[in-house]
Amino acid sequence: MENNVLLDNHITVEECSGHLSSVEDAIYVIGGKWKLKIIIVLQESGNIRFNELQRKISGISARVLSNELKDLELNGFVKRVVHAEQTPVIVEYISTDYSKTLKPVIMALSDWGKNHKNNIREDVFS
Repeated sequence: MENNVLLDNHITVEECSGHLSSVEDAIYVIGGKWKLKIIIVLQESGNIRFNELQRKISGISARVLSNELKDLELNGFVKRVVHAEQTPVIVEYISTDYSKTLKPVIMALSDWGKNHKNNIREDVFS
């Protein structure tokens, strides 16, 4: 039974394949150059308008920001709030409670990135 072979005494090939599929799904949803940056800014800022969000994310174009916000909204990470009772109409974006479940992932990635940068520096300069 090939699927029951243990890879490192902890996980089978079948379980590894399932984990790999889950990681691919996660990367598909939050991967890319901008999505995590947008999520982080929204979590730090609370309600924020489009132009202010664009100013806080250096280098992102309005078109790319708009497309990324649509993707994030479809996946439940961002909520678009329209205040139609005001003139002019105000549109704000806020992070959802669901997006806040990414905080441990973001912190783990941050820690890993710091360690990786230090490892690279040690290898280059030693």
